[in-house]
Amino acid sequence: MNEKIKPFDEKMGKSLEALREEFSSIRAGRANPHLLDKLRVDYYGTPSPLQSVANISVPEARVIQIQPWESKMIKEIEKTILASDLGITPGNDGKVIRLVFPELTEDRRKDLAKDVKKKAENAKVAVRNIRRDANDAIKKAAKASEISEDEQKTIEDEIQKMTDKYIEMIDKETESKSKEIMTV
Repeated sequence: MNEKIKPFDEKMGKSLEALREEFSSIRAGRANPHLLDKLRVDYYGTPSPLQSVANISVPEARVIQIQPWESKMIKEIEKTILASDLGITPGNDGKVIRLVFPELTEDRRKDLAKDVKKKAENAKVAVRNIRRDANDAIKKAAKASEISEDEQKTIEDEIQKMTDKYIEMIDKETESKSKEIMTV
């Protein structure tokens, strides 16, 4: 790979990673501990990741169990979950918090699938914008006589192949997540 386009390849890779992270936060009727990754709990005045103040496990397919290391953290964790956009009411028995995920309705599944497609389209737009930036940088280099016209064409072809590769990867991720959501 040409050195001039390496930074653009890295940016496209970051766009794909960001999409994967977004997909991991979409719940598909099954309990996924990654849904809690973005939650921060007030721990002695410091916003801390939920994973650093409690043990998180998935004892059943649709249940996430949160066991705080300090029992006084239960109220704080519940407050954080209620304030989040998870849309789930936590239940506790004084020692552990349980998040029970309801079975998704057909309409909700379709809405989630649309949301997945929208996020994927945004990722594709980001990749295409990076392609445009890369092509602009190569055209500037050619104008400044840093590279020849032949090199410019070769590099532009490489940029297009790289873009196609990332778009294809985004499509695969999207198809996989949509299938996961629509599976009952």
